[in-house]
Amino acid sequence: MTAQERRSVASLALLYCFRMLGLFMVLPLLALYAADLPGSTPVLIGLALGTYGLTQALLQIPLGWLSDRVGRKPVIIAGLLLFALGSVIAALADSMWGIILGRTLQGAGAIASTVLALVADLTREEQRTKAMAAVGMSIGLSFAVALVLGPVMASFGGLPLVFWFTAALAFIGIAIVVLLVPAAPLLAAEHSGASARLALVRHSLGNAVLLRLNFGVFVLHFILTASFLVVPGLLEQSIGVDRAHHWMVYLPVLVLSLAGMVPLMIMAERGGRLQQMFLLGIALVFAALALLDFTSSTLLFYGGLWLFFVGFNYLEATLPSLLSKSVSAGAKGTAMGVYSTCQFLGAFAGGAGGGWLLQHMGEYALTGACLLLAALWWLLVWRAPVPLGAKQGQPSPVPGV
Repeated sequence: MTAQERRSVASLALLYCFRMLGLFMVLPLLALYAADLPGSTPVLIGLALGTYGLTQALLQIPLGWLSDRVGRKPVIIAGLLLFALGSVIAALADSMWGIILGRTLQGAGAIASTVLALVADLTREEQRTKAMAAVGMSIGLSFAVALVLGPVMASFGGLPLVFWFTAALAFIGIAIVVLLVPAAPLLAAEHSGASARLALVRHSLGNAVLLRLNFGVFVLHFILTASFLVVPGLLEQSIGVDRAHHWMVYLPVLVLSLAGMVPLMIMAERGGRLQQMFLLGIALVFAALALLDFTSSTLLFYGGLWLFFVGFNYLEATLPSLLSKSVSAGAKGTAMGVYSTCQFLGAFAGGAGGGWLLQHMGEYALTGACLLLAALWWLLVWRAPVPLGAKQGQPSPVPGV
């Protein structure tokens, strides 16, 4: 990479890290701490956990379009301000509905597709896989830090302290955008018409390769959000770890999981086994779900957590890189908007739908739904291999997804 590309990728990866840290910190906490609020039910907890995904999903495509037209940085800054407002409202809330409102406004700062599109804008095609992998690694890092830092902060100040901290992260993100992130030229003037933009959306929804990617990220985030409706409770009640000490479990498991995903990435990129490693990543998530919910062994439970995070981190890092190589430069904002819409719809469905399943049908029904989705995704990937290479001048194909 050139010095400019390294600066661009580093600053955007840091921005994405801070943004996702603010969202991920709530995952291991809501199912435990929100249960103490008046009127709390599994359905409302699930809604609070996933509602940010609904507003994220509704706004990803419009903001992706807007970023194609007016530029990425103004959209990112506006989104961070909305995220900060939602964090403040949630910090001041004294009921589940106040937290749900705050989380909904947090989601209105729907900048994921715009940040990923800006990464693509500021890097050359041959460097894009590395750039997207760096952003993906930042997501994995923020996930690891959030699961450790969230329980520690909540042990001192509960959910309000966590939400105040996420508001501060949003303002730090704005400083990164203003001071560190280079500006990018508008690349999509030819797609500025409404009919052209709708055609891009239809292409993203109708293209088989992109459709499989979008379905995959929906499933991945459905499983992630739904899992954290039950995992914190299992840690506290079945494994016997006090909620203030959950970070002592998450920290070693997550550090080891980041090490575990490195061989998968090496085998995929250098060994030419992207198809096989992608299938393995899904299989790891599937196996982890079964271990976490159907074992009474502490050792197997910890092993299941490790497998889950290895698979999740690898898939989360790989999916946006594959997407970026499948669309032209001027269409990236829209394509990333569709992709991120599916990602956050998965989070919403996993939270709201998972909460309903947990309350009305029980824990095993929720786990069964996650296992079914993971198995369906694996079968789709297995049955749809494509060549690893790309023709000169054409977008790179997406192996197996």
